[in-house]
Amino acid sequence: MTMSHIIAVVNQKGGVGKTTTTVNLAAALAAQGKRVLVVDLDPQANATSGVGVNHRELPHGLYQAIVGEKQLHHIVVDTTIPNFRIAPATADLSGANIELVNVPDREFQLYKLLMEARTAYDYIFIDCPPSLGLLTINGLVAADQVLIPVQAEYFALEGLGQLLQTVNLVKENLKPQLVVLGAVLTMFDARNRLSQDVLDELYKHFPNTIFKSVIPRTVRLAEAPSFGKTIFQYDPGGRGAAAYERLAQEVHDTLYPPVPTPAVPGVSDDVL
Repeated sequence: MTMSHIIAVVNQKGGVGKTTTTVNLAAALAAQGKRVLVVDLDPQANATSGVGVNHRELPHGLYQAIVGEKQLHHIVVDTTIPNFRIAPATADLSGANIELVNVPDREFQLYKLLMEARTAYDYIFIDCPPSLGLLTINGLVAADQVLIPVQAEYFALEGLGQLLQTVNLVKENLKPQLVVLGAVLTMFDARNRLSQDVLDELYKHFPNTIFKSVIPRTVRLAEAPSFGKTIFQYDPGGRGAAAYERLAQEVHDTLYPPVPTPAVPGVSDDVL
């Protein structure tokens, strides 16, 4: 029975393209025929609205599932993209950090919730909030891998050490199997020397886990969420869509390395 890969997309710094990466990476994999679920763990509900779901009109969302009022399949909704579903955030989720404090095994609430979905999807992406609070800890504990979007800006690497420390603490104390899948550079401007400098610095933090695919800074990528669309619906032929297609293939190949084609034995000259 196939088990899904659960990937937490995390960076406590806001505005780094975290939700944009979550939604468009998921959409690219869905277009390849993969069954994908996005879990919107951010109370701002940007991933939810970014795929055209009006979170203000939903009767319930992820909060009700985390606190045990609903099962996950009761709150998951379809998007307009085949193979792509979302566990939406609603306004109630903003109180979860406080309300979970006194709950037994509070760090494992999302982990327990997602166990029922592991065989229903190929990929589950968790869009974590821009903080290192209890919701993000739940996202890390529930995940198998961590994907870290890093913006190509001067202050992008600030706090990265703290994030990696938090990941290591979760790994040591709560989820030994957790691994960093890699970091991906977002909002990259090849004309800007600073972008290249940030990429060079990033290699020092992640010497073996930097994705080759970089996400360019484009107006279309910034505009698409305001229309409730992924980049593949809004600007399918643009640079942003091409970048996320490459990243999706790279992520898939990292998790499912291609099997080398065995060499065909040659005929020895001795037998000729």
